[in-house]
Amino acid sequence: MSVLGSRLPMTGPVDHSGSSPGSLMASLQRPRSDEPTRIAVVADPHVSTREEGTSKLFEHTEQHLENAVADINERDVDYTLCVGDITKDGEPWNFEAADEILADLDSPFRSVPGNHDVPKERDDHENLPMEEFAARYTPDGEGFPFHERVGGVDVVGLNSSGGKEWLTDSHDGLVTDEQLEWLDEHLPEFDNPLIAVHHNLPTMSDQLVEHRDNNEPEMAIPPVMQNPEAFTDTLAENDVALMVTGHLHMPSATVEQGVRELMTPTTCSFPQSYMLLEITSEGTEARLIPVTDHEGMMRGHRERSGDSTTGKGLTDMAAIRLAQFPLVDER
Repeated sequence: MSVLGSRLPMTGPVDHSGSSPGSLMASLQRPRSDEPTRIAVVADPHVSTREEGTSKLFEHTEQHLENAVADINERDVDYTLCVGDITKDGEPWNFEAADEILADLDSPFRSVPGNHDVPKERDDHENLPMEEFAARYTPDGEGFPFHERVGGVDVVGLNSSGGKEWLTDSHDGLVTDEQLEWLDEHLPEFDNPLIAVHHNLPTMSDQLVEHRDNNEPEMAIPPVMQNPEAFTDTLAENDVALMVTGHLHMPSATVEQGVRELMTPTTCSFPQSYMLLEITSEGTEARLIPVTDHEGMMRGHRERSGDSTTGKGLTDMAAIRLAQFPLVDER
């Protein structure tokens, strides 16, 4: 079923009888698992209880996340993983609203922080401390990096977004030296690592530059990963098969030094969706699952494409990616 053909309602309870299988986004040779493992990946919900409008459709963010949770519960998911930006801008009341929705999940929920979840100098409110974020959203509150075995997969969560003492003046990403040292020490111990981080590999950001140069000269490039070379080298040296990210609010794929990145679409703006990973002995299938109906998807497209030149460019990129599904077919 195409994304625009989905029929999840915008309001009220969701009838999941005969749920759509979603659209095949990628078919990968790795990771593989003799123990079939199903992981839902949610990106950039940007939950907001006091704002309306913008391309993020703030007044619909709670309903979109509720629809995602209800759909995930119908799919026998082993684990739900968020790759950041749970909230509009790290507001404690928005975390509370998100937590109320996430409490209905039948599967364990874990998250890495996004650049909008952590303190920034321009914030006019108190943010949820990173220690509290870790306590709520990492295994046993261990913080970052974290590792958790899920079925046949080793999930590794990283913080690329910052904290109260780093990246406060920027929405760029950075995997710190301490996290790189942890990866060097622990990745060799893991049979089947799946890396979760908010920001993207350079080759993913390069896709935006290419689109800007060819189609939308006034388009701005969203914040990127600082000093990515050491991070990419570490993943490649340890033969990491898959990294899942968010940040740019669209489905896309890239590969760098043999490391495959799948970027997860956001639940808040076009194309409002989450990603479902099916990991078996034959490889991994990634499917895009919409969280709104046809009317909602049209609204998301209209609001995002009309928001700004950058919004139009990102919407056009998302539409192009959807038309090219599957983005990767290795099997």
